[in-house]
Amino acid sequence: MIKNTKFIPQEPVLKSILRLSIPIILANIIQSMYQMTDSFWVGRLGGAALASVSICSPIIFLAIALGVGFAIAGSTLVAQYFGAKNYSMVSHSAAQTLLLITFISLIFSSLGYIFAPQILQLMGANSEIFATALGFLRVSFLAVIFNFSFFMFQSIMRSIGRPQIPVLIVAGTALLNFILDPLFIFGWKSIPGFGVQGAAVATLFTQGIAAIIGLAILFGGKYGVDLKIKHFAPDFKFMKKAFFIGLPTSIEQSSRNFVMTLIVSLIASFGTTAVASYGAGVNINQVAIMVGVGLAIANGTLVGQNIGAKRLDQAIKISKISALMSFVVLSFLGFLSFVFSKNLISFFIPHDPMVIQGGSNMIRIVALSFGFVGLHMSYSNVFSAAGLTKIPMYLTIFSQWFFQIPLSYFLSKHTPLGVNGIWVALPLTNILASFVAYILYTKGSWKNSKLIEHDI
Repeated sequence: MIKNTKFIPQEPVLKSILRLSIPIILANIIQSMYQMTDSFWVGRLGGAALASVSICSPIIFLAIALGVGFAIAGSTLVAQYFGAKNYSMVSHSAAQTLLLITFISLIFSSLGYIFAPQILQLMGANSEIFATALGFLRVSFLAVIFNFSFFMFQSIMRSIGRPQIPVLIVAGTALLNFILDPLFIFGWKSIPGFGVQGAAVATLFTQGIAAIIGLAILFGGKYGVDLKIKHFAPDFKFMKKAFFIGLPTSIEQSSRNFVMTLIVSLIASFGTTAVASYGAGVNINQVAIMVGVGLAIANGTLVGQNIGAKRLDQAIKISKISALMSFVVLSFLGFLSFVFSKNLISFFIPHDPMVIQGGSNMIRIVALSFGFVGLHMSYSNVFSAAGLTKIPMYLTIFSQWFFQIPLSYFLSKHTPLGVNGIWVALPLTNILASFVAYILYTKGSWKNSKLIEHDI
């Protein structure tokens, strides 16, 4: 029997947004510690070892982006059924999307493991790092099924208003990963050290634990989802529906990764200082993005629940308050970043004046557009909550592929701005994307969502 199914939208809107978004922001920050932990310990093996991990990162992020898309599809359906108080379909949706994401992850994992050598060759891995990178990448691909399963668990918990639970699991496994990394990398007593590959083994182990705990909670039936074995009987019609909801988001997230790879390549043409400036500056950007993502997911969850409950007025109210809140909060973070740009960059690169100056220039140019990033994410999550995931996909492709990349190239290569032209293109892209998203939002097609109409 399902317990603790308090319907969160009955709370004041601001309280609901904060109650959902703060744990999500914390979970995102803690989750980022996995990569930082790997870099910290592997860096003790030398530059070549760290390069082995670094060259694998874009590939792993691409796999994660694909998984996140399908997890969002599951959360969209779960949120709407939860809002409609159709708890049987909440459990059915959770089980079927878990089944779908397991199947997809097995395909990705198998193909990634088999073709890992060819992938590294395409990435330009040289003979010095090829073998160690190959071991790290293959173990990382084995962990994909656990990564995808836990993403799905996180999305389900968020969609029913219980984001605090994944935070506790992520915090525990991140701490365990910090302990296991040196153990598996360097070895201890009878435990052999695996070198660079040991970092991936530690992640595989901790992500496996997280996935198992998540499944145990879903089968426990205490938090709005009560999975039974019968729910996993394949419902191909439902899985097809979830697949085509999630596919555009997967394409969107993957597109963002490809764009950043191209942008970094463009930055690299201006030399090592430019790349280092970007590397330091992007850490500041990530903080704002994590806050924006937390607010946007909370917005999407509440909007989805209210659409499912046929409380459209409340969904509109939530979306407007959330968008305004995202703009104000991220604009404030942008203002602080602008004022303290040199201090923030100096924290990461304390002894390189050229990088401090370059990174500070980047932050000052980009920071004041943080509020528009918040608007874009907020509106995009409204569309996703309504099941209109193609809209954010088209918006991302339009704004980044047809605007940001050409503009970045033109401003940096054909004007006196140089590398600063790349930084200028980013806020202009953010403003354009938020403006187009607002226009699409006001057109109101998302208000006519019929995603679960025939299942209530």
